[in-house]
Amino acid sequence: MISITKTVERYQKRVQDLGSNHKRNDDSQQSKDEIYGLARKIEHLEISKRKMLGEGLDASSIEELQQLENQLNRSLTKIRAKKYQLLREEMEKLKEKEKKLTEENKMLMEKFEMGRRGIIARTSSSTTSEEVDIDDNEMEVVTDLFIGPPETRHSKKFPPPN
Repeated sequence: MISITKTVERYQKRVQDLGSNHKRNDDSQQSKDEIYGLARKIEHLEISKRKMLGEGLDASSIEELQQLENQLNRSLTKIRAKKYQLLREEMEKLKEKEKKLTEENKMLMEKFEMGRRGIIARTSSSTTSEEVDIDDNEMEVVTDLFIGPPETRHSKKFPPPN
């Protein structure tokens, strides 16, 4: 009985192994067919690409060349449409940016004018506005470099006191 059971087990195991081998062969054949189909597709795409680049047109018929020309014209139309769309979008962005910068410039000019009026108002309490205009135009600042202790410093403009 034990030997019959072992024989049956060996038989079942062998049948499973054969079934899995058959399945592997089917999978392998399916993979080979897929690879062959993909290789043909790649070859066809390469030929089509070369024709689009103007290569290998010697064997093409007038009808094929006309179809190729129509396809290229459709492609060019799509490319140009996309290009113009992107250019319009870029122009809109730049117009928005220009508008924001113009508003910012206007705001900064207003702040500048307010600050300038504030300075004139503060100085006009001690002087007249005419004096401020004169002072602004005639303001002179000494930018000479002095070297040495305060009592021995001399400027090139002013000779040392005698």
